[in-house]
Amino acid sequence: MTEASDMVADIEALGDKLAQAKASITNRFIGQERVVDLTLAALLCGGHGLLIGLPGLGKTRLVETLSTVMGLDGNRVQFTPDLMPADILGSEVLDTAADGSRAFRFIEGPIFCQLLMADEINRASPRTQSALLQAMQEKTVTVAGQDRPLGAPFHVLATQNPIEQEGTYPLPEAQLDRFLVQIDVAYPDRKTEREILLATTGEGDAQATQVFTAEELLAAQALLRRMPVGDSVVELILDLVRAFRPDEADASPRVRETVAWGPGPRAAQALMLTVRARALLQGRLAPSAEDVIDMARPVLSHRMALNFAARARGDSLNDLIDSTAASLTGKKAAA
Repeated sequence: MTEASDMVADIEALGDKLAQAKASITNRFIGQERVVDLTLAALLCGGHGLLIGLPGLGKTRLVETLSTVMGLDGNRVQFTPDLMPADILGSEVLDTAADGSRAFRFIEGPIFCQLLMADEINRASPRTQSALLQAMQEKTVTVAGQDRPLGAPFHVLATQNPIEQEGTYPLPEAQLDRFLVQIDVAYPDRKTEREILLATTGEGDAQATQVFTAEELLAAQALLRRMPVGDSVVELILDLVRAFRPDEADASPRVRETVAWGPGPRAAQALMLTVRARALLQGRLAPSAEDVIDMARPVLSHRMALNFAARARGDSLNDLIDSTAASLTGKKAAA
């Protein structure tokens, strides 16, 4: 077999395995297919996800289920205002041996895992939030002058409550940029909520089964980066990201008037990865323009901001992303 046919076979096999994983996840996390797809896409890309939703929508349940299905060693940290960096990273303690000698010993914090759930991440102080910055970007932490590698793979899935703002600390732009995608968890529809009601109020609770191992997830992440991306898709990604930078010469008047700051190159990198993940999850061998449009909101919405005048008017960032993406695809089709 040629290298190309080997890749096709590997992608098809991975697609089957991902279908099994989705089935196992939805056995406990009913409905919300979009949320499941975006979370799996973050893991396939080797990135982190920020889940934003009201209390009681199953965000914690989803992360716990993912840990089981993907075969990852998971830990959970409940972020509170009094949480300190050492509570996440770990600290050194002074041990005294039987002979009276003393030596420092490092006790690992909960961040030393493969899947970290940062629950209500915006409730911790900026000092504690900053403890995650190096870990999320470099997959290592520095404690007492020594670099300590984290688990492989290493992912952070953080949750955030959008309505309780008292006693919270908004995440800085640098930290938001390190989340590959923002995943909005909405209310379920009536049919889904009925299924949830019947499934979770009986004698037993549905259980998820392991589908992946950590090694298989690492192999899937490597395979994803080998997937081909057509030139037209690459150009559309560049057009989309650069269209939201108000200082660009060809930025639209609406963007110039409403956007305070636009997405950087990391947004383009995230789109390149997530469009491949979406194609994989749908059983396709290469991404398309439709994938770029579909991933625009999750990748861009937390990497740009409206200015004060636009917010005062009640302008919607999501509407701006959708309309700009639609106009770009319309121009591509016309050309």
